[in-house]
Amino acid sequence: MTAHPSAPPTPRRRALLLLTLAVLSGTLAAASVRRREAALTRALGPEALVLVTRAPVAAGAMPASARPLLRTLPRRYAPPDAVAGAARLLGTRMAVALPAGSILTASVLRADRAAGPEAALGRGERVADVVAHGDPRALVPGARVDVLVTRDGDGTRAGTTVLALADVEVLATRRAPSDAGGADGGARVVASLRVRVRDAVYLAAAQAFARDVRLLVRAPGDRAPAGRGFSVDQRLR
Repeated sequence: MTAHPSAPPTPRRRALLLLTLAVLSGTLAAASVRRREAALTRALGPEALVLVTRAPVAAGAMPASARPLLRTLPRRYAPPDAVAGAARLLGTRMAVALPAGSILTASVLRADRAAGPEAALGRGERVADVVAHGDPRALVPGARVDVLVTRDGDGTRAGTTVLALADVEVLATRRAPSDAGGADGGARVVASLRVRVRDAVYLAAAQAFARDVRLLVRAPGDRAPAGRGFSVDQRLR
């Protein structure tokens, strides 16, 4: 018997074969990339937090004028004296000028005996310390915030959240004590705010009667009115 030659593959079979090869090649490539990423992560080691300038800053200026922001990078590349928190900037000035994108270190800062929060106060102003929810990365000296205060209901009506203060300057921040954390597990800080005397009294009372105090950081340069006194109850009416 004469053997018949096999029929050539149809266009559909060729397309399926090419698709199978493409999927197999993509899977192998993705696995290779994951292996390389894992190896790179192991090689770089653990990460560290550092403060990086977002704007150029001159020698003798306050570090807050550089609008520093927390960033992460491999610990092996972080300077040994890198500044990892805004509280470290309190009472300091720049010893040298730095361009934007620089890592703030202890060696580029110098002590300023006149740079404490109280030294920046004007007539009729006070420093009010509040324990509040807020983004520790954005709550740096020089930032401006709106203050929200939430109170529980009294049994006959729902509780309310009120915009208590608007466009308030942050003078200093530090990590809140562990026993000051909220029940919701959110991050809390102790913030020193520049306020008028009446507002300082209100904030002191709010720490006692309020269920929650929250600081909303404004965008740089945003000084627009925020409708202080605006309030919403728990039903969002």
